[in-house]
Amino acid sequence: MGADLGGMLTDLAAESADLDAIIVASGPEAVSLPTPAAGWTIGDTIGHLWYFDREGRRAIEDPVGFQAGVADLLADPHAFDTILEETRRLDESLMPAWREERRLIIEALRGIDPKTRLPWYGPPMSPMSFGTARLMETWAHGQDIADALGVRRTPTDRLRHVAHLGVATRGFSYAAHGLQPRTEPVYVALTAPSGDEWAWGEPDAANSVRGPALDFCLLVTQRRVLDELDLEVTGEAAAEWLSIAQAFAGPPTRTDPNRATLPTPTQG
Repeated sequence: MGADLGGMLTDLAAESADLDAIIVASGPEAVSLPTPAAGWTIGDTIGHLWYFDREGRRAIEDPVGFQAGVADLLADPHAFDTILEETRRLDESLMPAWREERRLIIEALRGIDPKTRLPWYGPPMSPMSFGTARLMETWAHGQDIADALGVRRTPTDRLRHVAHLGVATRGFSYAAHGLQPRTEPVYVALTAPSGDEWAWGEPDAANSVRGPALDFCLLVTQRRVLDELDLEVTGEAAAEWLSIAQAFAGPPTRTDPNRATLPTPTQG
């Protein structure tokens, strides 16, 4: 990707700051507004980010305790309701709590060996992958918040992290659906907000995805559907991938790329 851990964490901080500014500019009542995720307000969305930033820091500082908590979470069918109740109790302290927890997790990630493997809710991850996933989640849920507020965000080249994760999770998208991954290579060529060209794979591949990086990121985080986007898709394998693509952990949520699927509370 051409980015190091320090650079990615700087981008994570900037992505969080931009989202913070959007909410602050919308006034104190903004946190009570509904988002496209059914039953979730903007405050609930920020609470979701706060909670998993906190758990991420626990995974760094107390991996054994964190893993015990994961087992309890996965065994509890009402776990996400419990988390939602906890985050709602933060009330007026929510935004300060989120800002502080994001600062702490970035600080913790800066201080560990880049070769460390961190436990999470799926396979262990490197600090680079871990931070990239937090940036993706911040950006994706930030889109939910922007949509709730009717705000059009200015895309930045921080999207390279999200796009890279979208490409890297091609195999995971199949596994989430219980499908055997396609073996045909897919070339992905995206135009960055700055005008730069980003590419993954070999240009002579029979299957390809081309278009704006923003549109690709909106698709792989399932914030928009394919027929709303300006992506050129060539080949059966590429089309099949994009019909199920998801850059976030969790169960499958989309089976038709042309059917609108609103984000759910546990997405991203």
